[in-house]
Amino acid sequence: MGDMIEFASNGSTAGGYLATPESGGGPGVIVIQEWWGLVDHIEDVCDRFAAAGFVALAPDLYHGKKIKPGEPDEAGKAMMAMQLEQAARDMSGAVDEVLRRSTGDKVGVIGFCMGGGLALVLATQRPDAVAAVVPCYGIIPWPDAQPDYADMSAAVLGHYAEKDDFFTPDAANALADQLRALGKSVEIIIYPDTDHAFFNDTRPEVYDAGAARALWASTLEFFTAHLT
Repeated sequence: MGDMIEFASNGSTAGGYLATPESGGGPGVIVIQEWWGLVDHIEDVCDRFAAAGFVALAPDLYHGKKIKPGEPDEAGKAMMAMQLEQAARDMSGAVDEVLRRSTGDKVGVIGFCMGGGLALVLATQRPDAVAAVVPCYGIIPWPDAQPDYADMSAAVLGHYAEKDDFFTPDAANALADQLRALGKSVEIIIYPDTDHAFFNDTRPEVYDAGAARALWASTLEFFTAHLT
């Protein structure tokens, strides 16, 4: 359904996976990868958005590198090696590309795990364009990269797992309190009896079909409300 494309990224180029609805148009969504890279699961998420009527682009923040899901140590190394400034430029370029290809002047951003934190970063960097942000079991994992949320104009819908040791419900609720204190619109959903990455259907050891369905339905509703 989708294709790999190249797009402008602050004077150079970046790549990504683009999926477009059969109608050819629709509101735009940026999909931010987990720490595994731009793997099949992320491309599939873009395809699902396209099937639901959205133009979806997942920027390849690792520039071609993909980690096998059984190698978390390698994924951790790849995440730490990623240049945040470069990733920010690539994500901002992806926003401009989606705006060019979609209807409307706003986009939604969804990210998973590491990408959930990066989705929040992007919302603070592009308040002109990001109207809705959906972090899925992700909070910004870099202590020295905490963004200034004051400028963020996006509404936030966060999906978190009750049994997540990486990004705990307590951490998610603390983030929500921080954002609400700044007057932001925030809803946090904690999914009972679920593990980190419960939406990833390529990982049967953590995938939870019921929670994944609920996450998807509420996300589509949220993006539709804020982008159309």
